[in-house]
Amino acid sequence: MTEVIATNQTILVVGGGVSGMTAALEAAEMGKKVVLVEKRAFIGGRITQLYKYFPKLCHPTCGLEINQRRAKMNPNLTILTLAQVTDLTGSEGNYSAKVTISPRYVNENCTACGDCAKAVDAEFDNEFNYGLGAMKKRKGAYLPYNMAHPQTYVLDPAMIGTEDAEKAKAACKYNAIDLEMQEEVLELNIGAVIWATGWRPYDAAKIQPYGYDRIANVITSVEFERMMDASGPTGGKLIRPSDGKEAKDVAFIQCAGSRDRNHLKHCSRICCMASLKQSTYVSEQFADSGKSTIYYIDIRAIDRFEDFYKKVQANKNVSFVKSKVANIIEDKATGNPILRGVDTEGYHRYEQPHDLVVLAIGMEPSLNEAGFPGEVVINEHGFIERDESNGAIFAAGCAADALDVNRAVQSATAASLRAIQVVNRVAGAEG
Repeated sequence: MTEVIATNQTILVVGGGVSGMTAALEAAEMGKKVVLVEKRAFIGGRITQLYKYFPKLCHPTCGLEINQRRAKMNPNLTILTLAQVTDLTGSEGNYSAKVTISPRYVNENCTACGDCAKAVDAEFDNEFNYGLGAMKKRKGAYLPYNMAHPQTYVLDPAMIGTEDAEKAKAACKYNAIDLEMQEEVLELNIGAVIWATGWRPYDAAKIQPYGYDRIANVITSVEFERMMDASGPTGGKLIRPSDGKEAKDVAFIQCAGSRDRNHLKHCSRICCMASLKQSTYVSEQFADSGKSTIYYIDIRAIDRFEDFYKKVQANKNVSFVKSKVANIIEDKATGNPILRGVDTEGYHRYEQPHDLVVLAIGMEPSLNEAGFPGEVVINEHGFIERDESNGAIFAAGCAADALDVNRAVQSATAASLRAIQVVNRVAGAEG
């Protein structure tokens, strides 16, 4: 049974991505008691699925390792994974939160040896790799990814009650498999809440003219990131899903689902920089033989990102076409996607084939307004507004707006400070 001690001087952080981790660590390192709730089986969020950050082109693994070490060392921080806040009532300085924890079916004895995974045959869709490549499936007993924190295996709930589950239990030398583990519900008293539930990629299948659901060699920007990871679905190779051939001629389509009254009205902000960054992946993999073409409405690379934009522009193997691509068809003989539209700078029509098309997919907030467990003001785009009526529920990162990693961290730090101020007032009133 999970035991968590929480009072009205405790801060609840909902979401364990870069924003949630930042907010939780900042508050915990200031001496505040913090409970972090994450619905996945691990913390780290979507940055764990990235190959590189922009504009420095560094790998996320370094920052992740540092934050994980900070989390392990801090006694003020309690992390609950496979957990969700299902009810939230009360007011500033005195909230009651109901947290539902799904069973992992693996206890703290786990050493992450992997014997349970070797013993089972059942396979399920690999959500971490977006169903791409040779690793589109994962075992029913699995470690979510190499650097997962906690470094503990998970049994897929669909396996419980099957022969495979018994095989996993029998294979474990450490008595770590607990097939009787049940869902738990915790009632926590807390003083302030930081909502950092992040974002999800917009459903590319809804953008029907681009053929994501019918043309194999049309993928999304988040899928492209996974391709470059050496431990990812293609072993770090940029290859076409249709035939495994090298994708040396790659098209990037901007505003795929963003700035569109039929999809997401808002600008997702990260998309332009993501495509500029990903064009460097093509050059990294294929040197002078790689070619990138960026189809754009306008490039939004502001502040310090302008220098990065200019650097990409200077690459002779990167081309820019000012155009909103009208539609994509497939050359059945070659499998090439063919982009059709009008170049608005030259006003000539094009029908251009490429090896692979990458949709710079829009950023949609993960929170569900209808299912939100408390009362907050949510704007037309689905983000939490900063409003006095929200009390001590503070949005951080992409729960507040479409933000890149740097700005999400800044947002989380600000939210953490506001939450700290609330619990300090509670402590002062009770002192």
